[in-house]
Amino acid sequence: MRQVPRVGVFALQGDVREHMEMLRRTGARPQPVRRPHDLAGIDAIVVPGGESTTMYKLARTFELFEPLRAAIRDGLPAFGTCAGMILLADRVENAVTGQETIGGLDVVVRRNAFGRQVDSFEAEVDVASLAEPFHAFFIRAPWVEKVGAGVEIVARVATGEAVGRIVAVRQANLLATSFHPEISGDHRLHELFVGMVRSSVSGSREQRRK
Repeated sequence: MRQVPRVGVFALQGDVREHMEMLRRTGARPQPVRRPHDLAGIDAIVVPGGESTTMYKLARTFELFEPLRAAIRDGLPAFGTCAGMILLADRVENAVTGQETIGGLDVVVRRNAFGRQVDSFEAEVDVASLAEPFHAFFIRAPWVEKVGAGVEIVARVATGEAVGRIVAVRQANLLATSFHPEISGDHRLHELFVGMVRSSVSGSREQRRK
């Protein structure tokens, strides 16, 4: 495995620059992904917060949607935040008519579950494997209503009216959050994901040696 994981960031819309900076802070090498050929050679991908319907339409326009879906089905690690969580979910409640997702996460996600833009808020969330709560920013955020048998609940809202709501999940090489860790100044979740990437690539190398 290369010493520095190469992590793509879906760059057609959303918080691209913020995620790239967070990935640099973890020691990863970020690169924008806009076209199918940009998927070549990456070890993982981040699907950022933004507007989920715009993102899937742009992915279709730039012929990225199906190659990205295929790569994730083939095991490419992915980290989705806010809109990225919606795009990685297998099923979406309150979706726009005809809205498509990349899929991979066996969850039901409710789009705009916490309300409109004016209902954006900050809250502490309890994150599995992190010693201290994570101060999270929720902007037109989804939440997870149901999880499949193979899905680990990573975080719930710890305080406020939404206490107990599932806001982060993991399934195999996929990680997703309802909130925006890329704007928090706290790169612990990006570190968690890059650790997942390193483990995934090391495991793939070991399999090829057998």
